[in-house]
Amino acid sequence: MSIEIANEAGVGVDEASIVAVARFALDRMGVSPLAELSVLLVDLDVMADLHERWMDLPGPTDVMAFPMDELDSARRPDAAGVGPALLGDIVLCPAFAKDQARKAGHGLLEELHLLTVHGVLHLLGYDHAEPAEEREMFTLQNRILADYRDTKESAARAAQQRSNDDRVLGAVGLAEEEDKPAVADSPDTD
Repeated sequence: MSIEIANEAGVGVDEASIVAVARFALDRMGVSPLAELSVLLVDLDVMADLHERWMDLPGPTDVMAFPMDELDSARRPDAAGVGPALLGDIVLCPAFAKDQARKAGHGLLEELHLLTVHGVLHLLGYDHAEPAEEREMFTLQNRILADYRDTKESAARAAQQRSNDDRVLGAVGLAEEEDKPAVADSPDTD
């Protein structure tokens, strides 16, 4: 899956983490590994301009999604058998999201993860205009985010366990050859 990210927001964020959550969401939704996605982080002025131009709404917002390929409207783009596609662009506004994160009681990165998954779902044809659509989309969004956090925590635990195992094995002399410290050659005493 090709995911490009550009940070034009003037706010430092963990871009690799945003790409990882987007990739996770696309994978969970069964999107072709040949799909392409672009994520753009912008400042408040740029987001306000986009929001007004494309949604005819004043002021900035947190996330906007711009689908690229026209897909068969009778099938969702995450349905089985859908091939490679240029999915589109997700535009995030970290400055706007920062206030939302504070109100929600979590960090900016967690909020950006939520907004990224939200944007991915919009690109895949999900919407929340009607109550039933909103329930479906937000349930799916929350499930993907919970699975992402669980997967990330499991990977961190496994890495920590490997590190602990390597330390113990090294202490008793059973470390892998590449893990063993190099032993200096004895000087010749001829």
